[in-house]
Amino acid sequence: MSVGRTASATMRGIAVIEAVKGLIVVAAGFGALRLLHRDVRQVAVALVTRLHLDPNGREAGLFVEVADHLTSTRLWLLAGMAIAYAAVRFVEGYGLWFGRRWASWLGAIGGGLYVPVELYELIRHPSAEKGAVLLFNLVLVIYLCAQLPRNAPGTSFDSLRS
Repeated sequence: MSVGRTASATMRGIAVIEAVKGLIVVAAGFGALRLLHRDVRQVAVALVTRLHLDPNGREAGLFVEVADHLTSTRLWLLAGMAIAYAAVRFVEGYGLWFGRRWASWLGAIGGGLYVPVELYELIRHPSAEKGAVLLFNLVLVIYLCAQLPRNAPGTSFDSLRS
């Protein structure tokens, strides 16, 4: 899209989705920081119990095991990674909202990176939810790719400004 044009309602919808994903990850990052100086294993067992899962079960047990090995340094690292990921989502959302071509590239590449993992998970443990997530992500990636210009002017980075 060129400078001065507004984004379509679909692009703005995708921008909102990206911003919401960023907000969720920021909340998770702050949640990780709330675990500082607490018995993380005890918190994990309480969460698993509250969800009526068996703490000795495979997935729940793995969750408790990972929680048992979380240190303050690892919690800070997780929070930092969450903030960095959220920043990318917010920047992408901003660019999509204002119809920037670079944001379509960012969204298409970022969304495309998840496709192989989602496909692997769907094949490994098929479920309607995993299929729906994969389909939704594929539709978003295809839509964002379709918004990219077919014949980008030149090969310079000047074309990324629009």
